[in-house]
Amino acid sequence: MSGQGAQDADEHHDWWAQLYDPHAADTGRARARDTLDERYRSVSRTLTGPPADPPGPGPHADPATAGAPPGPGPGAAPVSALPAGVLPPAAPDAPGEWVPETVLESARFGSAELHAVSVRGAAGRREGRPRTDALLAARFGAEEDGLLLVAVAAGGRSGPDGHRAAREALHAVGEAVGRSSARLARDLREDRTSALQPGLHRLTDRAFGRLRAQAAALGLEPARHTVDLRCLLLPDDPRCRTRVFFGAGAGGAFRRSGDGWQDIEPAATHAPPPPDTPAGRDPAAGAAAARDGFAPAERAAGAAAAPFHFRSRAAEPGDVLLLCGPGVAEPLRSEPAFAERLATRWTGAGGGPPGAGAYLDGLLCAVEGHRGDRTAVTVWES
Repeated sequence: MSGQGAQDADEHHDWWAQLYDPHAADTGRARARDTLDERYRSVSRTLTGPPADPPGPGPHADPATAGAPPGPGPGAAPVSALPAGVLPPAAPDAPGEWVPETVLESARFGSAELHAVSVRGAAGRREGRPRTDALLAARFGAEEDGLLLVAVAAGGRSGPDGHRAAREALHAVGEAVGRSSARLARDLREDRTSALQPGLHRLTDRAFGRLRAQAAALGLEPARHTVDLRCLLLPDDPRCRTRVFFGAGAGGAFRRSGDGWQDIEPAATHAPPPPDTPAGRDPAAGAAAARDGFAPAERAAGAAAAPFHFRSRAAEPGDVLLLCGPGVAEPLRSEPAFAERLATRWTGAGGGPPGAGAYLDGLLCAVEGHRGDRTAVTVWES
């Protein structure tokens, strides 16, 4: 068993080692030494044969495109070309506080698959401002107690420091959900929305309370250090089909319906969160205390509660759910061409998810009048 097979494996390994060895003797006819790329192309031609000649331009070909490489074929994921943007200025006391222009995440979780992306808008790229949208995808627990939190925070209303407000809001929400993930997963499995809604309302209010406290420390009005927040909770247990949207401020939640998008944005409530006391809490919610982030935040005098959004829905196989910030929600509601583009780009083989490149490409096309950051999370249910 080990004779010829081992010898072939050794020869195969030695052959590839020589290919990538910069000191190996050159066997070609030319005097100049081959580069590594030339060696790789030579091996590729040997293994796959010479490439086919590209077809010449037809009688109706555009002279401007004659001789250009062919366009993407079926299933390809072209990414729209973007002109080089202006880098935001670095803070002298924090040069490492860098916000990447684009963040892309893909994952399989429970019975769902998701893509998430956050892209700096055209205005920020031209003016050298950092991306003020923030994106979080965090997995907590395992098996039936596993929980995925995806969240979008848009800090565009907070001026040049909006990126800090957005990251602080996601940190606060992620920290609180992480501490209570087992209980949240249990409430999702048992579809106890009466317990989830007040608890998540308190959690959201606490995150905004942190922002209000920071605004006071910075000498800012609360409206100048705030965010638009949208979150989605997904259980890891494939038997649980409950999905929960929550958040505050602007943004959106949508469901793919045929070739279009159905707006399922949760209704907003302006009422303050129920007090975290036995009298003001649904008994099914369990003990919600400060240690798990569900305690109400200390509210500054005269500070109004941000409108809270909450919705629970049962996912069906084949559903496509979209959670997004205002930079995607606004054009999706008002620009049919943009909505159609997303529906087309975000449909892969068999109606499933596309590749990550095609998903990113859907958000890169310019839309007149909408130049802000774009952040979206899309979930395909299997």
